[in-house]
Amino acid sequence: MVNSNGKMISSDLATRDQKVTDKAHPLTLQELKKLRKSVRNINIEHKKSLTPLEKLAIWITDRVGTMGFFLIIFSWTVLWLGWNIVAPHSLRFDPLPAFALWLFISNMIQIFLMPLIMVGQNLQSRHAEIRAEADFDVNTKAEREIEAILMHLENQNELILKILAQLEKSKIK
Repeated sequence: MVNSNGKMISSDLATRDQKVTDKAHPLTLQELKKLRKSVRNINIEHKKSLTPLEKLAIWITDRVGTMGFFLIIFSWTVLWLGWNIVAPHSLRFDPLPAFALWLFISNMIQIFLMPLIMVGQNLQSRHAEIRAEADFDVNTKAEREIEAILMHLENQNELILKILAQLEKSKIK
């Protein structure tokens, strides 16, 4: 059987879902509690599943993707270029117009950081997908319970109306 999101669900779950929406027999509180899965802390589960290299990739991704890191690289570039343009000729270590050493170093930084950042982003994306699935599970549980509560309220309204009708009949007699 397929649910509203296009995911396959077991027939047991489908019959339970059918029971929730069955107006003649709404689920009892005990049946709802049996349907409830314990809430998982996805963040803790995700952190436990990471290898040391994955933790390092996420740490670097979190640090490199900041304005602080950008300002450090920008400042270093300005100092490097400024020193090699303004300093006395004897103290320049990467003279104008080449700046070859800085070009080499900056390219090496980019070459090493780009794959690492992509790995970190993939790990963070996987974590976001797991959190989204957990949110969907919580929302599905809440929807089931709300439907059951509404059905119980409808049944109570029907019972109250029947009791009122019987009371009015007994008053008329």
